Amino acid sequence: MKWGITTGTCAALAAKAAALVLIRNEEPAEVDIPLPDGSRIRQQVHYFQHDDGSASATVIKDAGDDPDVTHDSLVISTVKKNRLESIRFFAGRGVGTVTRAGLAVAPGEPAINPVPRAMICAALQEVSDGGFDVTISVPEGMKLAEKTFNPRLGIVDGISILGTTGRVRPFSAPALRDALKCALDVAVAANINNLVLVPGNMGNNAAQRHFTVVAQQIVDVSNEWGFILAKVEKHHFEQLLIVGHPGKLGKLAEGQWQTHSAQSGSAVPYISQLASQVTERQLPLANTVEELFMSDLVGDERERLGQLLATKIGAQIRQVYPLLPPVAIVLINLKGEILGCCGDFEVWSGE
Repeated sequence: MKWGITTGTCAALAAKAAALVLIRNEEPAEVDIPLPDGSRIRQQVHYFQHDDGSASATVIKDAGDDPDVTHDSLVISTVKKNRLESIRFFAGRGVGTVTRAGLAVAPGEPAINPVPRAMICAALQEVSDGGFDVTISVPEGMKLAEKTFNPRLGIVDGISILGTTGRVRPFSAPALRDALKCALDVAVAANINNLVLVPGNMGNNAAQRHFTVVAQQIVDVSNEWGFILAKVEKHHFEQLLIVGHPGKLGKLAEGQWQTHSAQSGSAVPYISQLASQVTERQLPLANTVEELFMSDLVGDERERLGQLLATKIGAQIRQVYPLLPPVAIVLINLKGEILGCCGDFEVWSGE
């Protein structure tokens, strides 16, 4: 299946193209930028606009074979130089503004996530070391936002500019399951005894940050938890480590083994119930699991909730998949910091 590019990648490509117009008076048909993993991507630029002191460029979002609501949308970056020698971000038409705590971006900021911001900065620095004001616009963004979680998350007036790797992996359960089966076969052939399962890039990075693991041990499960755990049962791994955000892994505690948002419910209600048990008080209704952990808990409540949730996840996994090897669970926040864990970590400590 064809991979696509994220809105963050589109914004970075368009920002570099606009800066080339502004600084060098060039209108390139294509531009290339670095991605977070060090690779580069090249994409066509469709429209330019240049006036006194600012320039704009447009890239059309290509989601590949993924059913992304932003596919074929125009992503426009407008840049102008500033005297601050830094890069500032603004929400243009169709790009939302964050109004509530608990997300990757603070309230009052444009809904341009940290990785896209870093990508835009890196792309602009390939043109000039000077400061820029960058405005991102998606003309159809307000309409598209109605099809996303943004309204319930408190992101108003448009979509978010997202992406953690710069690329969009197409969602196809059969294709993903084939890839997961291959990943397990490769791990077995490489004589890997201790396996790491993660929902995606964030869990992958956290596993390598906090534990002694190598990339070959890590399998990116995405949302196919029931499938992968049943397959792991049939092999002879000695230890299993699961690392990820509670917004995804919390669903496992409820027995939701396919965690895609289109096929599973939010983990917020269940984790809110656990939080009330831990705090012995009624908490405000949270919009996201991250908000619940990072904004509504005080003192040692965060650690206690993290430990309880990790224990619940581990217990549910052992109940449904009793032939698995010993399982350790690690829950992380959006910064990759550990919120809670359960299990034996001696084999993962490297000591």
